[in-house]
Amino acid sequence: MTQQPDLNQLSAEQLRTLAAELMASLAAKDRALTHSTALNDKLTHELAILKRHKYARRSEQFSVMQGLLLDELVDSDLAAIEVELEQAKATTEPAPKAKQQPKRGALPTELPRTLIRHEPDNTQCRCGCQLTRIGEDISEKLDYVPGVFSVERHIRGKWACTKCETLIQAPVPAQVIDKGIPTAGLLAQVLVAKYADHLPLYRQERIFGRAGLEIARSTLAEWVGTCGVQLQPLVDALRHELLQHPVLHADETPVSMLAPGKKKTHKAYVWAYCTTPFAELKATVYDFAPSRAGEHARNFLDDWQGKLVCDDYAGYKAGFGKGIVEIGCMAHARRKFYDLHQANQSTLAAQALEYIGKLYEIERNTKDEPPDRRQAIRAARARPLADALHHWMIAQRTKVPDGSGTARALDYSLKRWAALTRYLDDGRVPIDNNRVENQIRPWALGRSNWLFAGSLRSGRRAAAVMSLIQSAKLNGHDPYAYLKDVLTRLPTQRASQISQLLPHQWEPSKAGQ
Repeated sequence: MTQQPDLNQLSAEQLRTLAAELMASLAAKDRALTHSTALNDKLTHELAILKRHKYARRSEQFSVMQGLLLDELVDSDLAAIEVELEQAKATTEPAPKAKQQPKRGALPTELPRTLIRHEPDNTQCRCGCQLTRIGEDISEKLDYVPGVFSVERHIRGKWACTKCETLIQAPVPAQVIDKGIPTAGLLAQVLVAKYADHLPLYRQERIFGRAGLEIARSTLAEWVGTCGVQLQPLVDALRHELLQHPVLHADETPVSMLAPGKKKTHKAYVWAYCTTPFAELKATVYDFAPSRAGEHARNFLDDWQGKLVCDDYAGYKAGFGKGIVEIGCMAHARRKFYDLHQANQSTLAAQALEYIGKLYEIERNTKDEPPDRRQAIRAARARPLADALHHWMIAQRTKVPDGSGTARALDYSLKRWAALTRYLDDGRVPIDNNRVENQIRPWALGRSNWLFAGSLRSGRRAAAVMSLIQSAKLNGHDPYAYLKDVLTRLPTQRASQISQLLPHQWEPSKAGQ
């Protein structure tokens, strides 16, 4: 116990210092309490809106499929908010008495069972007697290997000392969903099917039914919402590591979003950020935002400074000249001439494509070279080609009328020439933005199945889980194996060691091999 200072022995200056420290401590606690109260109010309000939407009369303008998708998104959001509320209250309020859990029905007896025994490491009592096994507690969890359900039967032996009546048991293994039935394998399957294979939960409900067990769509949605909250610290850590790199790609794509209580969708956006093909770190992080406003890119990048490979969208330009250097995309320039050539077999476009093709040939031949060697080859071979192309474009522009397709193709490159050719000065910088365009493709594939995101919260949850899945793929991991192992280890992983579970550092646990 810390000994309290004798105030009578302190000088006036020491008393003033002590008073200032106490006032600062009280102010800090007051700010923390104010923040927690505001967070609780925000989450409670959001929870009330979602519950009202869930239980209110359904609009007849929704199709059956739209209704199913919206239901599962709302259920996921409700579960996520309730988890966040519990976490927020845990920091400011004493632990409440454990609520009585509703009795859950037994899992089907016909499912195969794997026995997993949990026994104490030491069965010697503190008094010196040998403990006697007097019984056991049994709990069951539902596991799923694609196509087949099985049950993990956890048996925790009870050991007692007949002399001093000591009773010990092995602790209950920590789970992502406390006291729930799903194993980490089943949760990983649901997440991968939803966010990698783009299967809405109502379709998964039917698939599980054919495999021998019907799991309510609302239950699946609750699992998804809870996992989204638990995985968020991993995504935050991945974003932090991404922003340590000096060269990044950025792109964005629209996704329809439906705000609860409204009868129509509006256009939201997914922003994608990733490292270059030359970087040691292989990572992609998605950010879901309600609009295409440039502030969303600025908020994500924060105080990052470096070279940003992007298209000509104005939303990125606010950061240029403030520590961010624009790198243009040669593929966008090439596309203008390709479209022109496809439309009318333009000889001018064909000549431009030939020039650009030679620049790309140099890139293909140097893709495995170290950055300094790549830059030297670019200086010797690509720079003269780029200069020749630039002079040729300037000469051709004087020969074509304003407003023509040819003029527009030439103007696109000429106006952006400095940004398009900055890659020549740095071997770490790629020639185009194709890397991130490939990373954003899963969203384009998925939105045809989702139809819309049900809320900003559900969109951000999708962005978080898909960041981990896509980064796992980039590092050569099977997303199911990765998420299963991460969800198994996450409940007991120290916050200071959370980076060990990031896709580029992850190594499967021995227990999972």
